[in-house]
Amino acid sequence: MDQFLDLLFFLIPAYLANSSPVVLGGGPPLDFNITLPDGRRMLGDSKTIRGFAGGVLAGTVAGGVLAVYPLPYFSGPEQQFFAGFLLSLGTMAGDSFGSFLKRRMGFPPGKPFWLDTVLFLLFALLLVYPVARPALYQPVNLLVFVLLTAVLHPLTNAVANRIGLKKVPW
Repeated sequence: MDQFLDLLFFLIPAYLANSSPVVLGGGPPLDFNITLPDGRRMLGDSKTIRGFAGGVLAGTVAGGVLAVYPLPYFSGPEQQFFAGFLLSLGTMAGDSFGSFLKRRMGFPPGKPFWLDTVLFLLFALLLVYPVARPALYQPVNLLVFVLLTAVLHPLTNAVANRIGLKKVPW
């Protein structure tokens, strides 16, 4: 159970970064209204500068707060705090990249499920890789990350929709 909690605590900065733009977003679009040759916006109105920055900030703060709970994947609280920043930045970059890909492929928001669920996690894990101990990347841990995210991502989106924070449940 301790290892599961360690893995969950490790992901909290990424999860908070991914969900906070719903509350902290709005304002000018991250793509500055750029339309690509395919006639579609690069990212669209749902990706905003404030949402991206707010996500990185919220996740980084969570990483700092959680640094008081030492995780075995880092050499100390400073590294763990920095990992919170990297997880948050990776999350927001992965989410934006997913939006970019979906627009190029013509997918509607929230579809396909795996793209919304996996890309932010993949980018977060890639960005934090240089500062995390190799034990973090054991196959069983990666499986836990994917399964946990596959369950929590749609659940939190549905809750956000139900309480009026999101217009759609995805």
